[in-house]
Amino acid sequence: MRVLVGYSPDDRGADALALAALVVRAAGASLAVANVHPPPWPARGPGSVDAEWVAYLKGESQAALTEAAGKLAESDVPESDVTLRVHSHRGSGRGLIEIARDAAADLIVIGSAPRGRRGRIAIGSTADQLLHGSPVPVLLAPRGYADDLPGRFERMTVAYWRRKDADGPLSAAAEIAAALDVPMRLLTLVLRPPGIAAKFKDAGGVLDRQAAQADEDLRAAAARLGGAGTPVEHLAAVGTGIAKTLGTVDMLPGEVLACLSSHDGPLRKVFLGESSGKIVRAASCPVLLMPRGAATASGAVPGAKPQVR
Repeated sequence: MRVLVGYSPDDRGADALALAALVVRAAGASLAVANVHPPPWPARGPGSVDAEWVAYLKGESQAALTEAAGKLAESDVPESDVTLRVHSHRGSGRGLIEIARDAAADLIVIGSAPRGRRGRIAIGSTADQLLHGSPVPVLLAPRGYADDLPGRFERMTVAYWRRKDADGPLSAAAEIAAALDVPMRLLTLVLRPPGIAAKFKDAGGVLDRQAAQADEDLRAAAARLGGAGTPVEHLAAVGTGIAKTLGTVDMLPGEVLACLSSHDGPLRKVFLGESSGKIVRAASCPVLLMPRGAATASGAVPGAKPQVR
């Protein structure tokens, strides 16, 4: 596995770096640390002025990456597994996508926008660009993650809804879980239909039927993923609204919550839909966004035992 982390010399950079270091240690992955700086504005005048500004921008990026390398050394990440990348682009998220393609990265890791609540993920401009166009999975660290870092990953919970294009991304998520050496749990949020008032919690048995169907879908998906390997847990959580219902689900200190891209997005790219956006903002742990139509690196068919890269 090849991991790319976007680093800036602030708290969100520290959170992303800490999460990426966990991935590297768990999966035996290589790590590219990147800082994307803005390109110089077109200038009329002596070329030396433009050259000095470019040198300043590159120097700031190099200083940030030197800082990141020092933190990684303290995190017991071997120096031989780390490369440092300086890149110029007007959009930091789009710049990371360019680096990911050039470096053949399998995963991009970033932190929360600084305005977010502690322990939650806020989507800023970098995340917005990545979550609407990354060709590889994107892993987001909640704000303050580096200050309360778990010792290891413990489980991957996948927010799952049955649909025709779900098996590929689901198997790809299983491959990442296998690389991280954690069990999987499938989760479906069964939400009260908007036309039913709260005091009529299950008028006509609507929620009962939805929960039963969700449980059936989860059992089938879990059976396809589990195969002869470790059984896959599954859970249908019933409630009102995505945030409230997700809040009732137990999460381990070393949990990762995976989410599939919207089926309305472009094939082979991450695309944050309405439901997945609400899940990202409500999650209290790192969130992994899978591209639509993603497939396992081994090329295995959905339902085959995941292979570790």
